Amino acid sequence: MKTKKILLYALVVVMSLVLIVGCGSKTTPSSQPDQGGKSTAEEVIKIGGNFELTGGVAEFGKKGENGAKLAIKEINEQGGILGGKKIVYVGADNKSEAGESTAATTKLITMDKVVGIVGPMTSGNTLAAIPVVTEHKIPLVTPTGTNSKVTVNDNGSVNAWLFRACFIDPFQGEVAANFALDTLKVSKAALVIDQKGDYAKGLADSFKKTFEAAGKEVVASELYVAGQDTDFRSILTNIRSKNPDIIFVPGYYGEVGMIVKQARELGITAAILGGDGWGSGPIVDVAGKDAMNNTYYVDHVASDDPAIAEFNANYKKEYNQDADSFGALGYDATKMLIAAIEAAGSTDAEAIRLALETTSGFQGVSGAINIDAATHNPKKSATILEFKDGEKVFATRVDPK
Repeated sequence: MKTKKILLYALVVVMSLVLIVGCGSKTTPSSQPDQGGKSTAEEVIKIGGNFELTGGVAEFGKKGENGAKLAIKEINEQGGILGGKKIVYVGADNKSEAGESTAATTKLITMDKVVGIVGPMTSGNTLAAIPVVTEHKIPLVTPTGTNSKVTVNDNGSVNAWLFRACFIDPFQGEVAANFALDTLKVSKAALVIDQKGDYAKGLADSFKKTFEAAGKEVVASELYVAGQDTDFRSILTNIRSKNPDIIFVPGYYGEVGMIVKQARELGITAAILGGDGWGSGPIVDVAGKDAMNNTYYVDHVASDDPAIAEFNANYKKEYNQDADSFGALGYDATKMLIAAIEAAGSTDAEAIRLALETTSGFQGVSGAINIDAATHNPKKSATILEFKDGEKVFATRVDPK
């Protein structure tokens, strides 16, 4: 009896060992990380999100991350990529600080083993991520980093691993000029420029170049200092004497609101036009809703653009809030990266980088995107919004020429 018990006990031990080994061989590839932190057997593909989830510009980052997560959810529901592999989103909070952005990028690459990164939203935090993605050769797509140095260095060389879904600042001036020429049909323009702001000077230079190249005339160019000047009547009086058809004011909402208000008080009825610096802040409160009539500005996307109605509906269903340009561009940047992975046919970083560099005809919710291989900047359409009785209304899209 004792011998039978020993044999029975030995048999149970052997069977248990067999079961343990068998179960291990079945579950390891799909559910357990390997020693390098990668998903086993590449059953999933990890995409990192470096966003401003806390800190001074957290609203930008939260909206961008919302767009990224929605894009990934939709792709997974459609069956995934590369023959059915699911995408796993791995987020990191850069706390709206450049140093934290560097740390977040390092974590996503070295610990989480992502194959590509979306974000950050601001140019400063994106610039801070460049050394890390360059060292580790991982592609990064920023949704809204508009500074030209994000992709092109001062010496003209391209940051090989950096891409963006948004247009850059000088492009806005070109778009504004084309809108003035083709839609408003104007011939004489005046410029009001913040003389210390690279943003304003960049937009004004490209507007003037495009407008004059079309054979039209810039009849006045007046300067002010943002954050210092509050009375613009003198320069507006000079402009009024030249009787322009349109005034281009590529500033931010605070000064722009005062300029529009004082222009109308001086009896100037000409159309007034600006860039995306008008889009955030209480510009209508500063100028007054009546003064803002017959004014327009360039932006990345308009929430009431009929072309993005489906995206808006899906975004609202997912997050119970209206989409804005940050959510839309977070969505587009993520889908650009996913499309590049699919086009590359693998998760090889160099193959993904080359696919991003040759992106052509990508249809995002913010318009068709074609990447210029020489600059890694997208050639894409921009949206024009018009103020009507204090409300921003979609006016039209302007395509690059």
